[in-house]
Amino acid sequence: MRKKVEFLLLILLLAGLITVSRNIGKYVSGDKVEKGKQVVVIDSGHGGNDPGKIGVNDANEKDINLAIAKKVEKRLKKNKIEVVMTREDDSTLAKEGDTNKKVQDMKARVQLINETKPAMVVSIHQNSYQDADIRGAQVFYYSHSQDGKNTAELMQKALLAVDKDNTRQAKANDTYYLLRRTEVPTIIVECGFLSNPEEAAKLVTEEYQDKLADAITQGIQSCLSQ
Repeated sequence: MRKKVEFLLLILLLAGLITVSRNIGKYVSGDKVEKGKQVVVIDSGHGGNDPGKIGVNDANEKDINLAIAKKVEKRLKKNKIEVVMTREDDSTLAKEGDTNKKVQDMKARVQLINETKPAMVVSIHQNSYQDADIRGAQVFYYSHSQDGKNTAELMQKALLAVDKDNTRQAKANDTYYLLRRTEVPTIIVECGFLSNPEEAAKLVTEEYQDKLADAITQGIQSCLSQ
């Protein structure tokens, strides 16, 4: 009788182990699916009452940022990558009653990003400098983020498709609010200099914006495949 009881207990123990093993398998599989989820946030810099840089051709940075961001969004979705846009029109994320709309806008962008928990963030901007001869796209990352550095370097390499003569390198930064406050790999892509007459003229054309969108999309895909 004792042996029968022991045998029965052994069977129950084995059945329990099998059940636990199956459940663990489900949890592990679920984690892998979640981690592998390809979600990218595209942040179009400035907007609303914040025009960003004003080009030598009077172009507003905010408009160029949004145009390129939308093109990138379209390309990523075509490649089955989920996209979250921080803005989709000429608007600010600040609320109507906010006293410092610029600060509140940036805080809202960071909150959206951290709540979304994407694989990466690409913030699209245009540059400007006192020397009109300075030109070329450049990518910035948070100084203390190795993932950010790797992401920026891949994006900088991808941008060579737009201008093979561009010798700029991905650059570390520890002051930009968006880079410091986001909890995922975040890069800022400065697509060109609105202070350079030749580059400013190209940045407002759909043809050049398409080239930039192609390069940025390729850079994102390279990052996601790592």
